[in-house]
Amino acid sequence: MNIHHLELFYYVAKHGGIMEAVRKIPYGIQQPAVSAQILQLERTVGTKLFQRRPFALTPEGEKLFSFIRPFFGELARVTDEIAGRTARFMRLGASGPVLRHHLPRALRTVREAMPGLTMHLTEGYEPHLLQLLKKDEIDLAITALHDSMPPGFGALPLLSLPLSLIVPKASRIRAGGDLWKCDTIDEPLITLPADDGISRNFQKGLNKLGVDWPPGLVVSTLELVETYVAEGFGFGAGVVVPDLEPNGQVRQIPLQDFPPLMIGAVWAGTASPLVQTLVSAFQRYAQTFAAG
Repeated sequence: MNIHHLELFYYVAKHGGIMEAVRKIPYGIQQPAVSAQILQLERTVGTKLFQRRPFALTPEGEKLFSFIRPFFGELARVTDEIAGRTARFMRLGASGPVLRHHLPRALRTVREAMPGLTMHLTEGYEPHLLQLLKKDEIDLAITALHDSMPPGFGALPLLSLPLSLIVPKASRIRAGGDLWKCDTIDEPLITLPADDGISRNFQKGLNKLGVDWPPGLVVSTLELVETYVAEGFGFGAGVVVPDLEPNGQVRQIPLQDFPPLMIGAVWAGTASPLVQTLVSAFQRYAQTFAAG
């Protein structure tokens, strides 16, 4: 097989399509050239490697990608090592609250030890961050953990946070039980998407109580949950984060009987030395944070 054809296939598989690959390949090449060379590769192996629209690797494409990914994925790092350079670039993803309130403190010690470290920060929630890790578009995510992580991911738990019911400040609701004992809950539930850890655990807690309360308004961030609760659109599902006060127009009611949200560090494949350094820094910060 032509090694250049394999390299092009690596970028197509990694980024989910030929057009997407053309934007990411670190040298100039046009879409027709990529398409033609991928067709040559498929003729060489005697089978289709991926479905074009919508993009999806065939079983044969998955097998070939899993074989070549370690080589092409590690090539830049190995080149730096051979040339005597140490990698100092890290792509990290986390939720908005983590990026704004906790990451600066957690990274301070890392930056002191590695003054030349360059960070690329991406905001997102769990499902989006896992997709970015899978596509090798970030190196590390600080996010909610599943009960069992998907194959190919490594994870380290950092902090357990209780879920909360978010209500307007003037609401008469003082405890979750005040709401669960109602025959029906008239207030719409404002929550994150169903595949987010907070929403998953909130619904698990409701199911355990035998309470049926489907989402009435789905938003993309916890800040928006608080905003719409404050504006009178309903009650929200949230999480209690120490040292982080909610919107002044709402109250948080901790839900100790609900499954807590486990926050952890997640990476794809084998953690690089730099990823390990950052994970250790986050672990120390989480221990100090929990103790304080």
